[in-house]
Amino acid sequence: MIFIDSSFFIAAINKKDQWHQKAGEILPLIKNEEKIISELILSESVTLIGSLFGGKTGIKLFNYILDNHEIHYLDKNLIFDAMEIFLKYDGTLSFADSVSVQIMKDLQIEKIVSFDSEFDKVKKIRRIYSD
Repeated sequence: MIFIDSSFFIAAINKKDQWHQKAGEILPLIKNEEKIISELILSESVTLIGSLFGGKTGIKLFNYILDNHEIHYLDKNLIFDAMEIFLKYDGTLSFADSVSVQIMKDLQIEKIVSFDSEFDKVKKIRRIYSD
């Protein structure tokens, strides 16, 4: 199981993104992995891609995510647990990233595909971002 961050989806689609080529290299490596995201990652990714490239590209990403990823939905306990992580890192890890970390902890996921180096400060998480 592997968690996927919005930075990966954005880099994969946006040819001007500095991580675009790396995203293309990572995609075949994770093809057969069970991929997990949160509803926040879905929202962030579709919103940003839609704003950059239009609604049709946003819906393509939306459908791709639904077809290829398990979406973990937030509940009250998850939100409160994520806030503890947010406070632990004194706000240097975004709340959305704190939710991702909590989901990974709950599901015992150790790998995340992300180009966000903020995840490097979290112990027991291995960030996949390069070969």
